[in-house]
Amino acid sequence: MEIKTSVLVIGGGANGLFTALDLALRGIDVILVERGDIGSGTSGRFHGLLHSGARYAVTDPESAKECIQENKIISKIAPHAVRDTGGLFLGITKEDLEFSDKFLSSLEKLGIEYKLVDKNQVLQEEPYVNKDLKIAIWVPDKVIYGYDLLSSVAMTASLNKARIMTYNEVTEFIRDGNFIKAVKVLDKINNQINIIKSDIIINASGPWAFKIITMAGLEEIPILPTAGIMAVFEKKVNNAVLNRLRPPSDGDILVPYQGTSILGTTATIIEDPDNFTISDEDVKMLIKEGSQLVPELSKTRVIRTYASVRPLMRTSEDGRKASRDFTILDHERENGVSGLISIIGGKFTTSRLVGERVGDLVSEKLGVREKSKTKEIKLISPNEMNFEKYLEKIGIPKIFLRSIMERKGSLDEERYETALYLLLSLIARGK
Repeated sequence: MEIKTSVLVIGGGANGLFTALDLALRGIDVILVERGDIGSGTSGRFHGLLHSGARYAVTDPESAKECIQENKIISKIAPHAVRDTGGLFLGITKEDLEFSDKFLSSLEKLGIEYKLVDKNQVLQEEPYVNKDLKIAIWVPDKVIYGYDLLSSVAMTASLNKARIMTYNEVTEFIRDGNFIKAVKVLDKINNQINIIKSDIIINASGPWAFKIITMAGLEEIPILPTAGIMAVFEKKVNNAVLNRLRPPSDGDILVPYQGTSILGTTATIIEDPDNFTISDEDVKMLIKEGSQLVPELSKTRVIRTYASVRPLMRTSEDGRKASRDFTILDHERENGVSGLISIIGGKFTTSRLVGERVGDLVSEKLGVREKSKTKEIKLISPNEMNFEKYLEKIGIPKIFLRSIMERKGSLDEERYETALYLLLSLIARGK
């Protein structure tokens, strides 16, 4: 089957979904394809932190500035997906304390809100924190529920006429000289190949971006796929996001995520995002480092581990020193091949900004004068829509909704919303 659209977005992670939403709100015809479900790649495997920018204030100030801006915007447009826990940067060692002056100076320069917190108050509110604590600094870190946000973005984009096609994998690019005019896509649900013709293709495939670029017949670009491991503990041992007061390193972020605590992260450079395994040694190292922040972690059971692969730009051969900022490559300018734009790098926190910047570039190319609206639009949440209407529209039996809604008013009322977000994802695809 042949399908036509103005813009095709490849990748259903945070960058791709916010790009599709931004374009749809400008009135641009857009299709998004994703080889799995939305958020099934890097965006579904981060640590759950909505950054205040404080972590990068010293080492990557540009990224830090974007993070605090987007922290405020995401909190406004998707309050249902955000928990305002606050964050604490804790100094445990003499070296941590020495770093504090540079840290506070950087926060001041960037305009990131902070305050010094009394040690006794911290130990009262966070009883598992290391008793050798020397200094504590509060910053506006928050927790973001990743799938909740991504489902809401997908649904809002779909309601604004974007077409979301999950389980559709790009297999081939079709070029006419130096113009990319279409892609072949394998529809895994119906087991058929479709051809999607578009004026512009957006490569938002994260750490797989280099594969898409080479598939399009272009030379590989300097991406640094960097794996980060997270460990999920069986109980919640912190109320605020806890950070070690030092330059970004291993095992120095602890995020309270529902009834658990998630410890992250590492930075291991890898060759292939599809072939990466978590070693026992890396997990032990992670827990050892995290236990300096919260000693209780050494006695708490890890119920599972997972890893994400960050699509960093190769600004350094060290995964820790590579910038967390993003780059938008217009391959017409870079390689003389029109019709393809690639997004490289970025963070979950800054994905809305990525979508806006890509939307600006696409609008310029297509002659569209509409400005970005994603700073202001309130994203759809499960509590604000008529599910029956949309389930009927795409042919999903109402019994599924009934079985979920019957959990309301029961022991598991708080847990039933997860299923509602799954329905949001299905409805978005059905559009």
